[in-house]
Amino acid sequence: MMLAYSPLLWMTLTVLVYLAAVWLYLRSGKNPFLIPVLTAVAALIAVLRLTDTPYPVYFEGTKFIHFFVGPVIVALAVPLFNQIKRLKEIWLPVTVALLVGSSTAILSAVLVGWALGGSVSTLISLAPKSATMPIAMALADRFNGVVALAAVAVAITGIGGTIIARPLLNMLGIQDPAVRGFSLGLTAHAIGTARAMQTNETAGAFAALAMALNGVATALIVPLLFWLYQACIARCAM
Repeated sequence: MMLAYSPLLWMTLTVLVYLAAVWLYLRSGKNPFLIPVLTAVAALIAVLRLTDTPYPVYFEGTKFIHFFVGPVIVALAVPLFNQIKRLKEIWLPVTVALLVGSSTAILSAVLVGWALGGSVSTLISLAPKSATMPIAMALADRFNGVVALAAVAVAITGIGGTIIARPLLNMLGIQDPAVRGFSLGLTAHAIGTARAMQTNETAGAFAALAMALNGVATALIVPLLFWLYQACIARCAM
C-alpha cells in the first residue's frame, strides 16, 4: 500500500508506458491510430482502474513530470525564432488562418452541441475545445461550464485532430511543413504540436505558434460569444 502512494512508482510507470507506446507506434509504421499519447493514456487508465488507484494519487506521484510542461512550452520558442524570417513573409495568411480556424473551431462545437440539445453549460464547455487544456478549463470555470467536460473535449480534439491531420493533409496535397504544422497546432493544440515536432523542425515551430495564438484568440472569442448570448437573452426578455 505504501508503494502505491510512492511518487517514484507512478513517475517511473508513466515514463515506461510512454516509451513502450512510442516503440509500438514506430513498429506499426507510424499508424495514426497508435499515436503514443492515445495508447499511453489508455494503458495508464487501465492500470489505474485495475489497481483501483484514485487519480489524485496518480497526479501527486507525477507532479515532477507536470512541472516540466511549462519549461517545455517556453522552449518551443527556440525553433520558432529560427523561422522568424519565414514568418515575416507570411504573417498575413497566418493571421487570416488563425482568425478563421479559431472561429470555426469554436462555432462548430457550439452549433453541433446546440443541434444535439446541449445545455448552455455544455456549449460553454465545448467551445474552447481546440485551445490548450489550462485555457479551456479556465474558461469553462469562469463562465459556469463543466470543467471536466472541457478537459475531455480538449483531449478528444487533440487526439482526433492528430490522427486525422496527416492523411487529410496528404489527400489535399499540402506538403509545406509550415502549413502542415500550423494546421496541427491550430486544431490539435499541444498533442498536435508534439506530433509536428517529431516530423519536422519547421512544422513544429509553426505548430507551437498556432497553439499559442489560438489559445489567446480562444480566450478572447469565447467571452465575446458569451456576452452576445447574454445580450440576446436580455433583449428577448424585454
